[in-house]
Amino acid sequence: MRTEKDFLGEIQIPNRLYYGIQTTRAMHNFNITGYELDRDFIISLGIVKAAAARANLRTGRMPAQIGAAIIKAAEEVSEGQWQDQFVVDCIQGGAGTSMNMNANEVIANRALEILGAKKGNYDLVSPNNHVDMAQSANDVIPTAIRICTIRKTHKLLAAMENLATAFRRKGEEFSQILKMGRTHLQDAVPITLGQEFQAYAEAVHRSMRRIEAAVLSLHAVNMGATAVGTGINAEPEYIAFVTEELGKLLGEPIYSAKNMVDATQNTDELAEFSATLKVSALALSKIANDLRLMASGPRCGLNELLLPAMQPGSSIMPGKVNPVIPETMNQVAFQVCGNDLVISLAVEAGQFELNVMEPVIAYNLFHSLTVLTNAVNTLNLKCVQEIRANVEKC
Repeated sequence: MRTEKDFLGEIQIPNRLYYGIQTTRAMHNFNITGYELDRDFIISLGIVKAAAARANLRTGRMPAQIGAAIIKAAEEVSEGQWQDQFVVDCIQGGAGTSMNMNANEVIANRALEILGAKKGNYDLVSPNNHVDMAQSANDVIPTAIRICTIRKTHKLLAAMENLATAFRRKGEEFSQILKMGRTHLQDAVPITLGQEFQAYAEAVHRSMRRIEAAVLSLHAVNMGATAVGTGINAEPEYIAFVTEELGKLLGEPIYSAKNMVDATQNTDELAEFSATLKVSALALSKIANDLRLMASGPRCGLNELLLPAMQPGSSIMPGKVNPVIPETMNQVAFQVCGNDLVISLAVEAGQFELNVMEPVIAYNLFHSLTVLTNAVNTLNLKCVQEIRANVEKC
C-alpha cells in the first residue's frame, strides 16, 4: 500500500494501481452507470496528454527528463495500454475533472516507474504540476471528446461506404427485376427492384455527406484555453505548439478555435454532429422497414425479397425465420434518437464559462457512434450482401 493525500485528507492506495487518490474518490462518489470510460476516449486522452507534454517541452517549461517519461507514458495510453487503470464512471459531476485526473495520475505513476521511482512520489512527477501542465479539465476533456469523435467517425463512415456499395451492387443485380411500386402501402405504378436499391445507396451516401461536413468543425479545439478560455497558466507559444502536436499524433489537421472563451462555454457543435447521426439513423431505419415489408410472409405476405436466414425465429412456430438484422437496425435508430435528445438537453444546460454536462454528452455521443457503426456493419454483412430477389413473386 501507499499513502496519498490531498487537501481533503489521506487514502491508502494499493501499490499495484497506477491511479491515485482523486480517481479513488471519484470511484466512491460516482457509482452511476456501471460503465467505465469508452476505450477510444481513453486513447484520445493519451493523445491529448502526449501532445501537451511535447508542447511544454518545446516551450522549455517542462524539465526534459520528466517530460520524456510523461510522453512515453501518455503514448502508451494512446496505444491502448493501461485501459484497466481508467476506472471512473462515464457519468460524473465536475465537468470531467475526474476523467482528467484519472489520466493525470495513471500517466504520472507510469512516468515515475519509467524513471525508476516509486508510485506516488509526486514531488518528482506530479499529476497536476507536470502531467496537467498548462492544462485544465475544461480544455482537456472537450478536446479529447472531439479527438475521440473524429476517430470513431472514420470507422462509421467506412462502414457506411461499405453498406452503400452493397446496396449499389444489389441495385445493379436487380436492375431488370420489375415489381410494383407502392405509395400509401398501396399498389401504384411499376418500378424495378434495382431502382429501389440504388435509392437506398444514395440515401446512405447523403447521410455520409452530412456527417463529413459536421465533423469538420470538431477539428477546432480549445486546448490552451485552460479554465475559462482566457489561457491562464498557458504560454501563447504552448497554445500554438499543442495543436500542432495533436495534429501530428492524430494524423490530420487540428487547430485552435477562433474564440477560446466561446469554445470553452459552448458545446453546440456536438449537438449539431449528434443531429447528423440521428438523421442518418432515421434514414437507415426507413430502409430497414422496407426490407422487412418486402420480405414479409413468406406465404401470406409480399415475399419479394428473400433475406438470409440467420437464426430460427420461434420456439412455437417451427420453420419461422424472422428479419432479425433489419429489426436490430430499427432499434439502434431509436437508441440514437434517444441519445440525441439527451445531448440536446445537456448542451442547453451550460451556464456561463463552462458546460459541466460534458460527461453525459460524451457518453451518449460515443454510444451513438459505436452502436450505429456496429449496426451498419451488421446490416451490410449479415443481410444486404446476401439478399436475394423472389423474381417470380415480383
